[in-house]
Amino acid sequence: MPTAAAPIISSVQKLVLYETRARYFLVGSNNAETKYRVLKIDRTEPKDLVIIDDRHVYTQQEVRELLGRLDLGNRTKMGQKGSSGLFRAVSAFGVVGFVRFLEGYYIVLITKRRKMADIGGHAIYKVEDTNMIYIPNDSVRVTHPDEARYLRIFQNVDLSSNFYFSYSYDLSHSLQYNLTVLRMPLEMLKSETTQNRQESFDIFEDEGLITQGGSGVFGICSEPYMKYVWNGELLDIIKSTVHRDWLLYIIHGFCGQSKLLIYGRPVYVTLIARRSSKFAGTRFLKRGANCEGDVANEVETEQILCDASVMSFTAGSYSSYVQVRGSVPLYWSQDISTMMPKPPITLDQADPFAHVAALHFDQMFQRFGSPIIILNLVKEREKRKHERILSEELVAAVTYLNQFLPPEHTIVYIPWDMAKYTKSKLCNVLDRLNVIAESVVKKTGFFVNRPDSYCSILRPDEKWNELGGCVIPTGRLQTGILRTNCVDCLDRTNTAQFMVGKCALAYQLYSLGLIDKPNLQFDTDAVRLFEELYEDHGDTLSLQYGGSQLVHRVKTYRKIAPWTQHSKDIMQTLSRYYSNAFSDADRQDSINLFLGVFHPTEGKPHLWELPTDFYLHHKNTMRLLPTRRSYTYWWTPEVIKHLPLPYDEVICAANLKKLIVKKFHKYEEEIDIHNEFFRPYELSSFDDTFCLAMTSSARDFMPKTVGIDPSPFTVRKPDETGKSVLGNKSNREEAVLQRKTAASAPPPPSEEAVSSSSEDDSGTDREEEGSVSQRSTPVKMTDAGDSAKVTENVVQPMKELYGINLSDGLSEEDFSIYSRFVQLGQSQHKQDKNSQQPCSKCSDGVIKLTPISAFSQDNIYEVQPPRVDRKSTEIFQAHIQASQGIMQPLGKEDSSMYREYIRNRYL
Repeated sequence: MPTAAAPIISSVQKLVLYETRARYFLVGSNNAETKYRVLKIDRTEPKDLVIIDDRHVYTQQEVRELLGRLDLGNRTKMGQKGSSGLFRAVSAFGVVGFVRFLEGYYIVLITKRRKMADIGGHAIYKVEDTNMIYIPNDSVRVTHPDEARYLRIFQNVDLSSNFYFSYSYDLSHSLQYNLTVLRMPLEMLKSETTQNRQESFDIFEDEGLITQGGSGVFGICSEPYMKYVWNGELLDIIKSTVHRDWLLYIIHGFCGQSKLLIYGRPVYVTLIARRSSKFAGTRFLKRGANCEGDVANEVETEQILCDASVMSFTAGSYSSYVQVRGSVPLYWSQDISTMMPKPPITLDQADPFAHVAALHFDQMFQRFGSPIIILNLVKEREKRKHERILSEELVAAVTYLNQFLPPEHTIVYIPWDMAKYTKSKLCNVLDRLNVIAESVVKKTGFFVNRPDSYCSILRPDEKWNELGGCVIPTGRLQTGILRTNCVDCLDRTNTAQFMVGKCALAYQLYSLGLIDKPNLQFDTDAVRLFEELYEDHGDTLSLQYGGSQLVHRVKTYRKIAPWTQHSKDIMQTLSRYYSNAFSDADRQDSINLFLGVFHPTEGKPHLWELPTDFYLHHKNTMRLLPTRRSYTYWWTPEVIKHLPLPYDEVICAANLKKLIVKKFHKYEEEIDIHNEFFRPYELSSFDDTFCLAMTSSARDFMPKTVGIDPSPFTVRKPDETGKSVLGNKSNREEAVLQRKTAASAPPPPSEEAVSSSSEDDSGTDREEEGSVSQRSTPVKMTDAGDSAKVTENVVQPMKELYGINLSDGLSEEDFSIYSRFVQLGQSQHKQDKNSQQPCSKCSDGVIKLTPISAFSQDNIYEVQPPRVDRKSTEIFQAHIQASQGIMQPLGKEDSSMYREYIRNRYL
């Protein structure tokens, strides 16, 4: 049974840094500016970081008095009014962390942010700008000649490019993990509350909650998954000394959200990509895996579907599907010193017992459960052995590891030479990928937080009944993961992930009751919206790892890309080659310094003096590992015991230690997501509302022609989309003008239904979609030379708009149908038969129905007022008496509620 639990919202969201000669004072507050915390940072230490958190929650008045005393006490002369002793240095929205090179410490603050997505009322922000401030005072600063160079290398990591954070939603974990934690049993939460009580810093932690019984609400905060946190090293030095609200964890990757309007019902489609901070780097400099099983270019992609009409995590409908990309888990590399476009692949170390692959797949079992499905897209047949080296080694590693696993949890290996199928004119790449995607989603299942709809029982679907995963009373869980890889894990991998995501999206829509069959076709508004999200996702990840955008896109594999795309592909290839040859080494140094892989130390070689960073990422080369795993029992025993469920989501003692559970008053701001989202204390502009600014299927993809079927699941013609009508999104005035004249747009050259080249549906389905597409064709127009004809065609005939012409008389058949409808309405109404006077014109041939029962609820003729219970009547009477000055005595519960309000608001 689910419990009343809510995510804890950070109470440090707005920060102001104040400066004196001896200290920095970092004042943080919540959004409503009702609770404040203060950090004191010493500036007299040249190389050490001294931070004091007094663990006290201030009110606004107390903070003003504190800052006033600090200002007065730090003036150069007592009583002097001309100069201030306390300076306001900078305003910020979060602390990225603290870093030191060869001199003193720096503090990195987020000074600009932009909202990118909204999941259940929890906002996800993108870092837009940061400020790096040197902490020690100039009087105690010990200068070093190489400090400026380290600072320049550190700032080469552009924090304003694809770094994301949230104050209340854990971005390092999946939606399935976050909602599973919120549904923990009540007994578990009570035990965790007593264990964590001494760790809380709030003054009114449990006051009054025990006596009031069930008035408290449990707030839950989990430790982040550090593999996907990029500022973990920067926050590590203050983690044990400050309150957890000061710790703002950021991820690197991609986040995009679009709105799918289904006849006015808003459904948010969110795509989140988390890039691993372990063994991170650029394309040719980071290949394969390190000694701990972390692979290069490892990205976890999660697509989230939510019904935006209900915001709450407990009452709303949410669904997600997760898949992973990553380099082949072997010891391999490519030598870029040869200046070749495709450097030769070399295996650096022999690994006959697949030790590094075993560590990697053990991590995946722990986080995702089973089955693990590998989709290997590298080439299998080549004139000169190149990519095939990786395929042969990976097959050998998987075969070796599988012989020791239980048969029901073995690793599934799917090899498919995507490049060979692309060159073939007889084979359709996306057809084959669609078959693979169906089999993968059926094995892993997906996450949804509500039970199966009753309509799936009434109208069972064969594909739905074969779906895998774990079915629980509150919904479904995804068990297992698809791991896709090619050589670079960029172009081919992104297309394959899109096809799997498209298949999963159909199941997600079906599970929420939004479509009648778990199937989506190309050239629909929904798939176009999803394809654009995935292309932005692929371009972003490709720029981070390869230095250029995607070379081959979904349209390329569908073979519908325009001829101008080939020249763009050539430019992207040249850009990628230039980046790999000339700028990747500097970017790799910046990543190593930012993530704390390299720590500058006096007397040791500098970062730019190292011939290679191999020893920084492979720790077993610097020291002997304490223990070595068994070659046969290569997995963690606790993990294999709970399969197919992921061990990280199992309720056990080890996982409970990662949770922070605290009991709040039910009106506390730390758990009030309604106030956090709507912010009733702020003046907001309707035009700046995030839900209106995001990409919408109705505005950006649906054709603007009047009379078009508004369903986002209707197949459109290639030039019927809203994108082609709107043109350039940056020019708003032109877009508005084009929207007004969208009805006069010329029709496509062909009237036949355009179906996807990769559809695998039956002929019947194609005929149905073709008829829909023909019905959705815009109105034909004549040449623009004849202005009279143009005007005549702009004002479209009533027959083409509505299907009938109201000026024509009704036919006999239509009039008979209307008469039957009127008679049915009269028969439903409860009235005396004698008072009925049938119409002489309509009585012939009309079926007379005699009502055998009468219903008292509302109908089209009368409205019966609802019954009001006694308690509601008393409340209304008390309200009327209060307006007349007659006040009712306050009850015990009212007095208690008022005391809670005063305590939370002013104390």
